Amino acid sequence: MKDKVKGFTLVELAIVLVIIGLILGAILKGQELINNAKMKRLYNQYREVLAAVYTYYDRYNAFPGDDPYANTRWNTNNGNGDGIIEGFNINCGAGSTSESCLVWEHLRLANILTGNGTIAPRNPYGGGVGIGYTTVQALATHWVGFNNVPGDVCQSIDQQYDDGIYNTGSIRGNENYGTTPSGVYELYIRL
Repeated sequence: MKDKVKGFTLVELAIVLVIIGLILGAILKGQELINNAKMKRLYNQYREVLAAVYTYYDRYNAFPGDDPYANTRWNTNNGNGDGIIEGFNINCGAGSTSESCLVWEHLRLANILTGNGTIAPRNPYGGGVGIGYTTVQALATHWVGFNNVPGDVCQSIDQQYDDGIYNTGSIRGNENYGTTPSGVYELYIRL
């Protein structure tokens, strides 16, 4: 008498594979949703910073960081009042005195943004956020900059909100994020 070998039928194996496929599909879709949310959060962070800077300008007739009367209002460092936020810095730390870092302190003292002193906020990708006057891809102006941003995110934001080219328009990168989308870059959006 032969021993009966027990195993799975083809139908049972097919059902298991379908279930695994559905689980993997749900995980991948969930990851896509998370990535899209982070990308939208980065652009919304730019819009929040833009609104904060111009709210400050409307109140005090000077850019935050460049405000020559900040010491009179809040007993803090003044800017020089020349209309330019100087010393562009994406990673401002505690006690920084460049105008680019004083932006954060002036906005916080004016109760426009929350946070701690001159410390720059973090973007959704773990990098810093900076504001100031600098030259990016041959255009010297005020920029809001984000570092540690994945190349595919830079490319997508540039295509959605500008011309899709890393070195032209109002959204620019420190390098061509289109050639190596798996790298990380600095993304600049014109203030």
